[in-house]
Amino acid sequence: MTEPEPAATALRWTEDGAERSATWHSENQSAAPAQVTVISDDITADAAYRLARSGTALLWRGDYHNGRQLLQAMDRRFKRNSARRGGGKHGAGKRSRRKLDNPGGDAGGLSGAGAFEAQRRYIAERARLLGALIVELDGDYLLNLRRAPDVSLACEAAYGPSTGPMCVSLTELNGVLSAYQWQLRGVAIPALGEDIHPRYGVFSPIRGEYVDLVAQTPFPDSGTGIFSTPNSPTSTSNSSAPQTCAPKTAFDLGTGTGVLAAVLLRRGVDRVVATDINPRAVACAQENLGRLGLASSAEVVEADLFPQGRADLIVCNPPWLPARPTSALEAGIYDPGSDVLHRFIDGLAAHLSPAGEGWLILSDLAEHLGLRAREELLERITAAGLRVHDRHDTTPRHPRAADAEDELHRARGAEVTSLWRLRRST
Repeated sequence: MTEPEPAATALRWTEDGAERSATWHSENQSAAPAQVTVISDDITADAAYRLARSGTALLWRGDYHNGRQLLQAMDRRFKRNSARRGGGKHGAGKRSRRKLDNPGGDAGGLSGAGAFEAQRRYIAERARLLGALIVELDGDYLLNLRRAPDVSLACEAAYGPSTGPMCVSLTELNGVLSAYQWQLRGVAIPALGEDIHPRYGVFSPIRGEYVDLVAQTPFPDSGTGIFSTPNSPTSTSNSSAPQTCAPKTAFDLGTGTGVLAAVLLRRGVDRVVATDINPRAVACAQENLGRLGLASSAEVVEADLFPQGRADLIVCNPPWLPARPTSALEAGIYDPGSDVLHRFIDGLAAHLSPAGEGWLILSDLAEHLGLRAREELLERITAAGLRVHDRHDTTPRHPRAADAEDELHRARGAEVTSLWRLRRST
């Protein structure tokens, strides 16, 4: 799997009759703007919106809080104009909302896949427009605006040590500041009884249902001991077979914050090797496992999916939707062509110990949107020399599943997250 690398080129503009420049940084790979206009508190929201629509970057020199208000005003204008064009709340429109109970759709409206693509276009267009409002950070990450907060610690946590003046969009800076607060406060994980602290650019475990699946699913039978079987999540098996001793070794592929590796270790796994292709995630997982006192039993390595060797248990929570990510954070959600999913299934048998088991944690949202068929998943599993031993299901608890105004609401409301227990077929 590859993920987008932030763009880093020179941004040039004229200010007070002098030529100025700074490094342009964009986490979503936006190119450095070719045209920059310096603006301040005297600009109107309508004028700023028109300039942004024309492709002009707006370098903010006014009051910090006024800049945030301007961003909100531009957003309101974008949403209002989108609604006038029939784009709906998130860009898919009313016709698509009626069609999401039929992923195939028909000529009378968008299919589920069409609604999803329309929403993605809406989000991308909105991001481009709001990303036109930019700010300059000096060589110490100083935001030299009236009433501006100290952003230096948050920026250093996200970007590393400063290498000189840089310009970023105000929306990106807002994301950096928000992520830093999550990093400081942490996210409560009931399965651990402790907090996990995500870093900027690392997917936060706020969707706790997949963590609970890993915390509650019985381990594969190793013949070395018996424990009680959890009562939930729901299993497709009618068996009341007891849970066995924890596996000796486990791999956690795409570890992110390290939360699943921590859960496995707390459940008694002797040794976990956690991998991630994102260097930020590797550092984040190492920090969390160290904070939880689990570092001596875990190894976190930067790798594209599988590490070397075999394991008794291999856990993977791949991106769920087959689409192109626009940032490292989105790489935890979107996976072009389901590449990570396919490579996990295809490579699993070769990395399992003889009696080992793979745990695939996957939402079926892509199926409800018509982006992937269940038959395709099952055929892939069979072709890889695997069989489904059992499946444990749970329903999402995230707010968007209950948002009736979301054009994808019908699909999200039907979503089920499953842990597929996969074993070698022979």
